[in-house]
Amino acid sequence: MITTTAAAYRAALPSGGRLLGLDVGTKTLGTALCDAGWSFASPAQLIRRSKFSKDKASLLALIAAQSVRGLVVGLPLNLDGTDSPRTQSTRAFARNLGDIGLPILLWDERWSTVAVERTLIEQDFSRARRAEMVDNMAAAHILQAAIDALVNA
Repeated sequence: MITTTAAAYRAALPSGGRLLGLDVGTKTLGTALCDAGWSFASPAQLIRRSKFSKDKASLLALIAAQSVRGLVVGLPLNLDGTDSPRTQSTRAFARNLGDIGLPILLWDERWSTVAVERTLIEQDFSRARRAEMVDNMAAAHILQAAIDALVNA
């Protein structure tokens, strides 16, 4: 099941469980995990993109190791809320993960990277260090926003 609404996703996960957040980029997959009670999200491992089959295998290994019950995929909408070419490729990525048997929530990720970049700049991280951290932290930002909405759904 792939959905864009927190209520439908919440209904698919009646007993909660760990969630995996994804920030799907062209070169990397930023990942984040939350606790089973949906309280907090934390950055996880960065996956360097290659062929989809390898990306999927890396995700499946992470899902199995962390007992993940659902996925939250950041959806890169235009500022006016419309789809962009990146939105379409992210939707295709999510559809290609559909056969893993976990519910997938597509979550609006507008401003997530900007918010993370600002936080890292405020903390005085170097440009190189920010580049290493931004994708996983964006995944955590996306996942945290989603679990906040799920708790209230």
